[in-house]
Amino acid sequence: MASSTKNQSVSCPALFLAGPASGQGKTTVTAALARLLKNKGKIVRVFKTGPDYLDPQVLEQASGQPVEQLDIWMAGEAYCQQRLYQAAQIADFILVEGAMGLFDGDPSSADLAACFGIPVAVVMDVKGMAQTTAAIMNGLAGYRDDIIVSGLIANGCGTERHTELIRDALSENTPLLATLKRDPSIALPERHLGLVQASEARCLLEERFEAGALALSQGFQMQPEQAFPAVEFSSGLVVQAPAPKLLAGLKIAIAKDEAFSFIYQANLDLLTEMGASYHFFSPLHDLTMPEADGLWLPGGYPELHAEGLAKNASMLESIADFFASERPILAECGGFLYCLETLTDLDDKTHTMLGLLNGQGSMRGKRGCQGMQTAILPEGEVRGHAHHRSRSAGLQAPLSFSRRQRHTAPGEAIYRDRGLTASYLHLFFPSNPEAIGTLFSIDALHQLTPNQIVEPEHVA
Repeated sequence: MASSTKNQSVSCPALFLAGPASGQGKTTVTAALARLLKNKGKIVRVFKTGPDYLDPQVLEQASGQPVEQLDIWMAGEAYCQQRLYQAAQIADFILVEGAMGLFDGDPSSADLAACFGIPVAVVMDVKGMAQTTAAIMNGLAGYRDDIIVSGLIANGCGTERHTELIRDALSENTPLLATLKRDPSIALPERHLGLVQASEARCLLEERFEAGALALSQGFQMQPEQAFPAVEFSSGLVVQAPAPKLLAGLKIAIAKDEAFSFIYQANLDLLTEMGASYHFFSPLHDLTMPEADGLWLPGGYPELHAEGLAKNASMLESIADFFASERPILAECGGFLYCLETLTDLDDKTHTMLGLLNGQGSMRGKRGCQGMQTAILPEGEVRGHAHHRSRSAGLQAPLSFSRRQRHTAPGEAIYRDRGLTASYLHLFFPSNPEAIGTLFSIDALHQLTPNQIVEPEHVA
């Protein structure tokens, strides 16, 4: 639901950091810039384009401020506009990190930058080229006329001469804003699904942030603050109405530890807005789950901690008892794997999991599934995404299949047994608060028989 309001605006310096492709060092540069400004005593609010979980964890530590995801398709334009407007009221600077290449995807980083009038600073790995950098910049700057490319942050510069060649080749309209030297001590640690979680490498990340901030400060061609144009952020004429209090008085237990951490802050905020309280617990370290009316098992890295999860027999029993009570459970991706009978890890070792659903999960190297999808549920459609490098087998007939954003093939299978709803999808709760409220409400949760399977409506 939405309601009309008086349009208001606030000005805040902002930059959209995007690249010509993935792997250019956008997160490294964004984190270094956020830390550089933070060290100057500035409040820096950082946003991440798309559904990414790992980059926001890192950027939150670098900036010392909450980091939220912005995605026009998943969250809606009004939601993104509201979040930017709220941030601009308290921030000295706003940074938005793009995803993939500047024009990749639908919606793309360029679409988001154009929608809210945020100038783009191109982050480019310039190793192995000099004047060609200018040709790429000219192409990016001239490809669309609804975005402003304000300049280049050259990542991986080797020498002062290398910097000079690039600076001299660039046009006046897209100048060299800054350089970041080629230095492995600045790079952020990675693993098979992306960056290492911030909670696992805080001390190492602090060293990288400080080294990156120092190197970036030395590479700026001007005072860092001068690279930020002022941007007017509007509240918009239409805002989302308050979420219905469908979960008033209910307690939601949420798994959160080294194995489970893929949690949107927006999802937590919505649970609170709908009247619920939430309580974190660790399937790895706690003996039992807390008393609760509902359970959320989010995504994460259970494959890296499968042995520890399997050995925590009291926790397995506690969650199994909760399942037997037919209270609501939402299991997403890693949480879904945890609900299966077994999980085979990256070392090809098989471990016993919860066994709430018949089936086996296993890792499958570098190839995986990803993409934006809509969960087709009896409670309503909820938008989200999939990103995994595992497979499941031996499961029951699904409740439904999700609908891919722009592909006719069926999306991820969604399973339901008693109060459990499980799939590979990571759901963005604010895309349909009523559906999420019903899903976590034991009195309202739908129970479907096998002949009531929901089929998705496919789109081209």
